[in-house]
Amino acid sequence: MTDELLPGIHRIEIPLPRNPLRAINSYVIRGRDRWLMVDTGMNRPECLDAMRAALTALAVDLDRTDFFITHSHSDHIGLVSALRGPSSRVFLHPADAAIILSPNLWTGMAAEARIHGFPNPDSAVEKHPGRRYLFTGRPEFTSLQEGDTLPVGDYTFQCIETPGHTPGHLCLWEPKAGLLFSGDHVLDTITPNISGWCYGADSLGEFLASLDKIAAYHVRTILPGHRNLIPDPQRRIEELKAHHRTRLHEVRNILAKGAQTAYQVASQMAWRIDRPRWEEFPVPQQWFATGEALSHLLHLEHAGGVTRRWRDGTASFSL
Repeated sequence: MTDELLPGIHRIEIPLPRNPLRAINSYVIRGRDRWLMVDTGMNRPECLDAMRAALTALAVDLDRTDFFITHSHSDHIGLVSALRGPSSRVFLHPADAAIILSPNLWTGMAAEARIHGFPNPDSAVEKHPGRRYLFTGRPEFTSLQEGDTLPVGDYTFQCIETPGHTPGHLCLWEPKAGLLFSGDHVLDTITPNISGWCYGADSLGEFLASLDKIAAYHVRTILPGHRNLIPDPQRRIEELKAHHRTRLHEVRNILAKGAQTAYQVASQMAWRIDRPRWEEFPVPQQWFATGEALSHLLHLEHAGGVTRRWRDGTASFSL
């Protein structure tokens, strides 16, 4: 499905089969000589078929198309190898480029999960959609950072660093139109997954600071990576901040029972998933839930409200 949101700016909805996210919004912007695509979809046949059909309908020339990737998750970057032409540039923040090209990425994540109580993390990593549906080869990335600009047709986009969902997450801001391509930084009806798998990092604190950063811009419409456009950015930003305040309170209440691992905390949190018991959650959903629980635990630890202790290579948290 495609629709024209503003002159020369089109949204393409790419399905994500058997995935709770359902679909990703990819955007293409027509320039005078070149096109710019914002995010791509997973490296899956269903995604590629839907993308090629939409690009044909829009008469997009992939040989004259560049790619702006908001962050390094496979649903946003997976198709770059299949779509890019010989002259295409693939823009990505250097922090995310370093992560996604690291040969130790998945073994490191499995080790982190094991430390925080996740059972059989090697098997979970094998099933991780971020690994299964990533691009092929090693694409060459062109770095973009805070303040860099991308002129495309009648628009001049500015890069805004919004770490939290990933360390190098970028939003794309067009001040004249009041548009913000938000990737997974601000979403409507669902909340971005904020993971704590990066040891020692306060990813939730970075995310909340990035929300305040975006709130200072005069954004009229947010074009997110998933679900609906957001016509009232300030309202949605406040809702996301309130959601995480509630989550932090929930985690503190769970820890009031005693010291627990991140996996144990996650198993007691409330999740919007159609399974009655934690043990019935699909392994990828347990993975994302545990990463989210860990980000809240690390944020509380950073603020001094939680202590982390180690025993036999396993970390537990207590008030």
